[in-house]
Amino acid sequence: MITLTLKEQPNVPLEAEAISPDVLLTLRHDEIRALPMFLGRRQRRLDDFFDVEGEASEELEIRGDAGRVKWLGRGMTRGHLNIVGNAGMHLGAYMKGGAIDVSGNASDWVGGEMSGGRIRIGGDVGGQIGAAYRGSLTGMTDGTILIEGSAGLEVGMRMKRGTIVVKGGVKDFAGLEMKGGTLILGGAELRTGAWMNRGTIVSLTPIPLLPTFTYACSYNPTFLRMYAKNLQAQGFSIPYDVGDGAYRLYAGDAAVSSRKGEILMWEGKKNSE
Repeated sequence: MITLTLKEQPNVPLEAEAISPDVLLTLRHDEIRALPMFLGRRQRRLDDFFDVEGEASEELEIRGDAGRVKWLGRGMTRGHLNIVGNAGMHLGAYMKGGAIDVSGNASDWVGGEMSGGRIRIGGDVGGQIGAAYRGSLTGMTDGTILIEGSAGLEVGMRMKRGTIVVKGGVKDFAGLEMKGGTLILGGAELRTGAWMNRGTIVSLTPIPLLPTFTYACSYNPTFLRMYAKNLQAQGFSIPYDVGDGAYRLYAGDAAVSSRKGEILMWEGKKNSE
């Protein structure tokens, strides 16, 4: 395993896209230390910011508050990146495989346009999780993102496939222009599913809906039972038992032509007095 220990948090964001299991897999210790980092416009060495232990491994651990370190795990296809602390913007962007774990919080654009792999965040995250970058038509196309805390704006914007689970609440425009995939949320603020074409948004608490979503029925989807079993093994729990309640299905968004998106809102059975 390779261990990178942050000496001190940089005073401006540090661009560190070279820190990825794919890059470090075949490098000797001295080569890892010499990897280029960018602090603003200035090119620096990795060992200007990190103490380095180990060499040539696809198992990588970062220790310290890396909240200002951007692009960690960019485009990775294999291996495991474990961050003991916080992570900066664009964590796991364009990721194709492997796994990333963060014990603390992460910033915006976690898993931006990822197409495979798994990211798990132990704390809160910023906005645009699994989303399309500005000017791009498609966001996340596969993979899984698991968030233990809450999230910001535009979670899953333009995502096409894959799964994002957020235990806590998210801010406005979750599932904006969504094209497919599944969002499972502890709750959401305004404009959830705005202009969505396809896909499924599941809220485990009541949320305000746009008037362009129409109530269809109440039921317990079979696919959520499968999700529940898989997520339970990872410490995430979602209700699915008919005896506990049902999901209210709303179809939309009627503001777009397809109207094949769906929002499922959990409604537990009221206890009889």
